[in-house]
Amino acid sequence: MRVIFMGTPDFSVGTLQAIYEAGHEVCLVVTQPDKPKGRGHAMQYTPVKEYAVEKGIEVFQPVKIREPEAVEKLRSCQADIMVVVAFGQIVSKEILEMCPYGCINVHASLLPKYRGAAPIQRVIIEGEKESGVTIQQMNEGIDTGDMISKVVVPIDEKETGGTYHDKLAEAGAKLCVATLEDIAAGKITKTPQKDEDSCYAKKLQKELGNIDFTKDAIEIERLIRGLNPWPSAYTTLHGKTLKVWVADVEEKDYEGEVGTIVAKNKKSLVIKTGKGALAITELQLAGKKRMTTESFLLGYEVQEGEKLGC
Repeated sequence: MRVIFMGTPDFSVGTLQAIYEAGHEVCLVVTQPDKPKGRGHAMQYTPVKEYAVEKGIEVFQPVKIREPEAVEKLRSCQADIMVVVAFGQIVSKEILEMCPYGCINVHASLLPKYRGAAPIQRVIIEGEKESGVTIQQMNEGIDTGDMISKVVVPIDEKETGGTYHDKLAEAGAKLCVATLEDIAAGKITKTPQKDEDSCYAKKLQKELGNIDFTKDAIEIERLIRGLNPWPSAYTTLHGKTLKVWVADVEEKDYEGEVGTIVAKNKKSLVIKTGKGALAITELQLAGKKRMTTESFLLGYEVQEGEKLGC
């Protein structure tokens, strides 16, 4: 098939690669404009652009995909279908209806649950045992289109946002290629979503990671895993930001105030929470490298009874 691909971050690259390697003609890659990064503010390609340039595929980076010039650029490609994976802009009805097979979207959840921008992290934070990828026929709503195909991906007990991202990216790439084959062969069935079964995974904000130790230790541990590696869960220690990367739940009820260090051993700091306690085993103090708690305690003095988050 002749394909226009729209995507921007790392999550999109695997699907673009799979489509390309499956022999489809990727006539155009549409991605967000380059952005300055680092102290030198050098312009950096999006991950999708990096792959497209490497393969010699034409790249188009409109500031607004809805502008007439952008729409005409897409129309001129005369593509059979558009594939959208975490592009980052809302696509107009005119674009959605431009190709014979319309636009399909690779969405990182089992729709209709977890529509929106951050389904990968939210399913971990909410304690789901499984999620997956859905290919949907895009319409004007946000992740509300008819479902074409799905794949379930279990969530491991210690899954992080980062590890699950990679699993879903791989699963979505394979599913997309198989779905394109079925679309071309006329073998697909479209299933409408039930809005009453939906929930929304809104965009992540850094403030979400500010740990509230009055909550259940189980909830906090899920938050830590879900926000690893970005935006990360954090608190404060001695007035400095302390990122918490890895922690275990302890069901023991300790005496003391919520948020205090109630125990300290060679490998962890144990913090009292609203229910149970949290044993922090990997952390990062502002200005320092990420390290195990064991390494941290070798060079930093922390006492039982001190409180985090003050």
